[in-house]
Amino acid sequence: MTNPELACPISPLVDMVFSKWTTPILWSLHTFGRQRFVELERRIETITPKVLTQRLRQLERDGLVVRTYHPEVPPRVEYEISELGRSLGPLFAHLAVWANTNLGHVEQARRHYDNAAPAHDAR
Repeated sequence: MTNPELACPISPLVDMVFSKWTTPILWSLHTFGRQRFVELERRIETITPKVLTQRLRQLERDGLVVRTYHPEVPPRVEYEISELGRSLGPLFAHLAVWANTNLGHVEQARRHYDNAAPAHDAR
């Protein structure tokens, strides 16, 4: 029997790239270029500093973000999307097209399902 996690070769990618905060961080770095922590924090208004720090460290570890430390007084740290991170651009472009085409259908299906909820609860 095949391990379900091994049966889908994109599972690691989905776990890595499609977390709640990864896509806004990568989008911001791709769109606005190199940024300091506070600039990212301002652009992604609802993220906490703790979560932003965790996601940036994970993205750096995964090779999707480059962190540059400038030993100045005071020290300055900047983040930018790596070439590997930029290579995800076509994937995100395809997903944006899919979203524009299909999210209305998803919402319609959800409303239909929710309106028929008593029938679904009987299972």
